[in-house]
Amino acid sequence: MIKEECSMAKIMIYPSKYVQGPGEIGKLGAYAEGYGSKALVLISNSGYKRIQAALDTGFQGSGCTPVYDFFNGECSKNEINRLQGVMDAQGCDLVIGIGGGKTLDAAKAVAFYKKTPVLICPTIASTDAPCSALSVIYTDAGVFEEYLFLPANPNMVLMDTDIIAKSPVRLTVSGMGDALATYFEARACQISGASNCAGGQVTGAAMALAKLCLDTLMDEGLKAKLALEAGACTPAVEKVIEANTLLSGLGFESGGLAGAHAIHNGLTVLEECHHMYHGEKVAFGTITQLVLENVPLEELEETIQFCVSLGLPVTLSELGIKEVTPEKVMAVAEAACAPTDTLHNMPFPVTPQSVAAAILAADRYGRFYLGE
Repeated sequence: MIKEECSMAKIMIYPSKYVQGPGEIGKLGAYAEGYGSKALVLISNSGYKRIQAALDTGFQGSGCTPVYDFFNGECSKNEINRLQGVMDAQGCDLVIGIGGGKTLDAAKAVAFYKKTPVLICPTIASTDAPCSALSVIYTDAGVFEEYLFLPANPNMVLMDTDIIAKSPVRLTVSGMGDALATYFEARACQISGASNCAGGQVTGAAMALAKLCLDTLMDEGLKAKLALEAGACTPAVEKVIEANTLLSGLGFESGGLAGAHAIHNGLTVLEECHHMYHGEKVAFGTITQLVLENVPLEELEETIQFCVSLGLPVTLSELGIKEVTPEKVMAVAEAACAPTDTLHNMPFPVTPQSVAAAILAADRYGRFYLGE
């Protein structure tokens, strides 16, 4: 994914099937039986309690038997190994991940190692992980460890918008923070000639999807947030769910990652930030990337004000860092500049010093627009 390794070929990848609509989880068994007869269904304990009735209906009378196992909370190597053992013991020939980003990443990783199909069923629209051929691996303590690039995208992504619309509003807003980075990172990779997550250069189609993702967020994001706060699944909500998941998923993977996600990865070294969702940290990382690029004020201002309108963090304090010290900022910057991370996909050299300066400036801009 680093530009020195870039292929001259343009490559675009995507899941085999994407389904979005109300009540679709009730058809899960019918979809699953086309891929296997016994499925390891990875889900959180709380998630299972919330949608157990719909799952029972979905598998009743189908040719696929579910084997439920509760996710431990981190997509770590230990958890992935544990789940492979469950598959071996139960004789499963299919993996179904139901839940949020880390659950889905774990499901994809397990399916990769066991060489089985994988079906992805997000219950929230908080990240663009569902569509990707990628699992983000963390330590058991929740610190970013590495990217696991997979040879194929999921066999199917199923979005039940009834379930997603009932999830906490903060999760969908976090998804908008993640999706906000998609166009800006793809643009940086296109300029630098860096490879995308598929190992090639960005296609025009990927850039068009990334731009549509950004435009959808700007046009529909605030409307969707307010509708969700009212408990309503409106056309704006449906569009944002698609932007957070499909448009952002295809856009980041076939467009490429750059500064925003590297800053996110740097922030994971600070324990104060561990309570923040992925997309919330990516939103601040996006602003930091734009500062690094020294984009025109209009673009920077529009991005910050969009985040402010949704309640996404625009300052280090909002990320949980109440006492900002040079040592903390440099620790984040140094982690973001790791040789294997995507900050080096930016179209100019980056150093921990330049990144630390951009973080501090982004924090000051955020405080300015908050009126602090």
